[in-house]
Amino acid sequence: MQVTRNKILGVVGVLFLVLYIISVWWSIEPDPIKPVSAQTDNAQKVIGYSTTSSLILTMETLLDKPGGWLSNDVMPPSLMMDNMPAFEFGALEQVRDLALIMRKEFSRSQSQSTADNDLLAAHSKLNIENTSWLVPSAEGEYREAVKLLKLYRAKISDANNNNAQFYARADNLNEWLKEVQKRLGSMSQRLSASVGQERLNTDLAGDIAARQSTPGLSSSEIKTSWWKIDDVFYESRGSAWALLNFMHAIEVDFADVLEKKNAEVSLRQIIRELEATQQTVWSPIVLNGNGFGLVANHSLVMANYISRANAAVIDLTNLLSQG
Repeated sequence: MQVTRNKILGVVGVLFLVLYIISVWWSIEPDPIKPVSAQTDNAQKVIGYSTTSSLILTMETLLDKPGGWLSNDVMPPSLMMDNMPAFEFGALEQVRDLALIMRKEFSRSQSQSTADNDLLAAHSKLNIENTSWLVPSAEGEYREAVKLLKLYRAKISDANNNNAQFYARADNLNEWLKEVQKRLGSMSQRLSASVGQERLNTDLAGDIAARQSTPGLSSSEIKTSWWKIDDVFYESRGSAWALLNFMHAIEVDFADVLEKKNAEVSLRQIIRELEATQQTVWSPIVLNGNGFGLVANHSLVMANYISRANAAVIDLTNLLSQG
């Protein structure tokens, strides 16, 4: 009886060790994606190829990394993992934002023009719940979205096809940067809430005639749950990873616009801050020290890089808005 019990404990121990090793392997974050470009037969750069390719490669990397798409897995070890699913969701949010702007802005010449059907369908499929595992599964819909994006990329790469376009203009780029500002601002606030702080209500600041539907508190205590701190950290890390991929691509497709506005340095500053968010985390856990305490606070360090990237995005937006 004792021998049988020892065997069972040994099998359980080996199984636990195997699952732990697999979970560590599956938690390895992907490297940033380098931009790609293409030329037409007459050696002209294909505008929009780099941005579209970056969107495609970002999704393919998330789907094909070790373990595949983990957010909707219902079996161990991924069922017990939360850092990589949080990373996936953060990156997915940036993918959805860019896909939306590509459908509404980059592929349309003016407000009266029609949206590209492939981009319309791709954006719809990207919006499926990231945890969906039954039919249709999240990864199945995302792969269909990638196929549709490749169809759009093929159309804009064909000089004889006028049915699809990518317009690299300052006003179009600004529309995407506005979405980026909102994401980065939200991420910075959530990361900073790791230590808890009292925040004053500034919802109606700047407009004496502004009103809201229901009364709001003059101040409130904001603090991220101890159980959610690592999730917020890795969600921000995944979001910054995807955004870094897209910024590299924007640097290629909007090179003429950025040069005309003398805004190349501002974009490089954004890229530099985002690269800092991808530094190796040497601690086995996300530490949550208080401010200037003895223990580090990884969330506040990440919030610093995110805030500086957001400030650089605001500077870039202002440059692009100038005549």
